[in-house]
Amino acid sequence: MSFPASRRYVLLAAGFVALLPLLQSGRAYGAPQETAQGSGKHMEMTALRPIQPGDQQRAAAIVAAARKVMDQYTDYRKALANGYAINLPGVKQGVYHFTRNVDFHENTTHFNPDRPTSLLYVKVSGPGLRYKLVGVMYTAPDGASEDELNQHIPLSIAQWHLHTDLCVPPAGEKVDLHGPDAKFGFEGSIVTADACQAAGGRFVPHFFGWMVHVYAYETDPARIWAAGMGDERGMQHDAMLPGMTM
Repeated sequence: MSFPASRRYVLLAAGFVALLPLLQSGRAYGAPQETAQGSGKHMEMTALRPIQPGDQQRAAAIVAAARKVMDQYTDYRKALANGYAINLPGVKQGVYHFTRNVDFHENTTHFNPDRPTSLLYVKVSGPGLRYKLVGVMYTAPDGASEDELNQHIPLSIAQWHLHTDLCVPPAGEKVDLHGPDAKFGFEGSIVTADACQAAGGRFVPHFFGWMVHVYAYETDPARIWAAGMGDERGMQHDAMLPGMTM
């Protein structure tokens, strides 16, 4: 299914540029104050719907497609050789997004379970640099409706999430991005453009559109479709690829 052209990632590139100071700090993402059943001040999540006939079969087909993709890239070096790039490899992260621009752009117009936006890896301890593949991420434009998202992945099975209303601190200033007194960033108290402007920051209404993770190698459905605070590996988006262009 195609999304309306008018709702594609209009603010995508600008949003990433605005967030670069946070990303490069290595402390850009603190878990939003939300749960898998709700939304936080800087996150929206789709509501779980009652299960409908065919939902489980559709979800199982997406997991199978995600697993097929993952089977190709269990060796992270093959992903790099095939055009994937590590998002901010120099920044310590809980999960590393390996993204290929062509797949990223594919997900701004169509949902194709065979072409996830990113591969999700975690670093493996031990000698040398090694990554373990744990899942994939699919994306959709921030303007997509829940009905559209439900056509992609049943909302009775999975919850998509959207990072919203972020205020990036003024360039060069050292500010607290974490804790109860934080004003800027993913944990900040600022949630409006006017308040952000008054504080000298830069407002980003949406960060990279709707996202959903699929951990296709898991066996427990709750872990395959982990979302919100329960998704300890995939909710960190402080490393989206700087080289992405509109």
